[in-house]
Amino acid sequence: MKKRFVNLRIPTGGAAAGFREILVVDGRIAEIVAPAGGLGPGSNGAGAAPDKGSGGEVEVVDLNGCLVLPGVVDAHVHFDDPGFTHRENFETGTRAAAAGGVTCIADMPCTSIPAVTSPTNLRAKLAVIEPKAHVDFMLWGGVSANVMEEAGWRESLEGLVAEGVSSIKVYMLSGMDTFRDLEAGQIRTVLTKTKRLGIPVGVHAEDRATVKALEARIRAEGRQDPLDYAASRPEAGEVVAVETLRGLCRETGARIHVVHVASGRALDVIVEAKTEGFPLSGETCPHYLAFTAEDLAAQGSLLKTAPVVKSESDRRRLWEGLASGDLAYVATDHAAGQWPAEKTTGSIWTDYGGVPGVELLLPYLLSEGVGKGRLTLERLTEVTARAPAEFLGVEGRKGRLEPGFDADFAVVDEHETWTVEAELLHNLNRYTPLNGHELTGRVVATVLRGETVYSRRPDGSERFGDAGFGTWVRRETRAET
Repeated sequence: MKKRFVNLRIPTGGAAAGFREILVVDGRIAEIVAPAGGLGPGSNGAGAAPDKGSGGEVEVVDLNGCLVLPGVVDAHVHFDDPGFTHRENFETGTRAAAAGGVTCIADMPCTSIPAVTSPTNLRAKLAVIEPKAHVDFMLWGGVSANVMEEAGWRESLEGLVAEGVSSIKVYMLSGMDTFRDLEAGQIRTVLTKTKRLGIPVGVHAEDRATVKALEARIRAEGRQDPLDYAASRPEAGEVVAVETLRGLCRETGARIHVVHVASGRALDVIVEAKTEGFPLSGETCPHYLAFTAEDLAAQGSLLKTAPVVKSESDRRRLWEGLASGDLAYVATDHAAGQWPAEKTTGSIWTDYGGVPGVELLLPYLLSEGVGKGRLTLERLTEVTARAPAEFLGVEGRKGRLEPGFDADFAVVDEHETWTVEAELLHNLNRYTPLNGHELTGRVVATVLRGETVYSRRPDGSERFGDAGFGTWVRRETRAET
């Protein structure tokens, strides 16, 4: 099957974009060419007639001068399926992804039952989620303290890697009884194994001893305001944890990735490790780029996450690190609680920690990154598509608008200004700390392997592709170790 997408612009370097046409054959990009006759603004694509001379007719799709970006790869989501589907499920989560220009997600292993800690558990999860997927998906595997109590955990880890999981997740501090955190020595043991297997390890990096001691003291004093919760998870907790990981990276040579970096000082430790030549990297999330502790005080549990949002200087440092390459990419850590019940328990300590975000990742970065001059258009495509695809080991298939790659792209009206309304989002529990924020730049269509899986008409009506069109994508390359 062939399609020629015409009357569109793609990033051409820096802040520039130029008109191109994209030929798609059997779901992959076959060629990208400048339009014949200088197709430009205001053209309707009439010059791109069906081509019958190259093996059959070509369907022509006019994108009305819109900006086309590589489909977003969100490398860190919690879609909670099976087991916690009162919070999210794979159908609603991937619908929200499609509406946000996200064409591939990587789901975490810890927020499903059973957790993805063995090939058997992975296959059980796949049987449930594959029929629901609106976009392509990858699956993280994991190692928890629960699993390390079992004699065959190393064989389970080997099996997960052989099955094609995207990476391995561990926690230095976990609030889940079904997926308990690891001590430094246990992480070292895991890293020794993953180094040989050639797969990276993503780490939730907060120091357990620091956080638990502070939390116990603050709660004993009867304090339960949002900023009391923030005080229990200080910047020092992140910094100590990342320093520990730097030492483990130096010791083992294993590829380590710090998920959801919220602290500027923690980012500096990552940069120091990279400067020393160690394979340590990090990601951040939109909520750390958008909000500070002052917003947590105002919004309360609506903005409760772990790690917590921090200071304005931290926020600025994360933006700078994203622009410079100190941070590898942005992921959402999409983790919705049941709304409003789990966010309004009466105590900041028992309210659910997590926010949804997959649908707003690209619009937010377009508006507040590119639109405010913090990111170039070229860097936007790197932090939302190319870099996460490389980390997940699918850099030969996902993340770029180039011949040979999957025809995955987000079609964007970068000039449309609109207001975020939580009730109009598409995930199961519709709340967001960005509710009421005005953004400039909006996804009008999402194309996955050449097929339109989401579109929004000028009257605001929307259309989605069929559930089950999304497919499981296995890791293709071994990490450099």
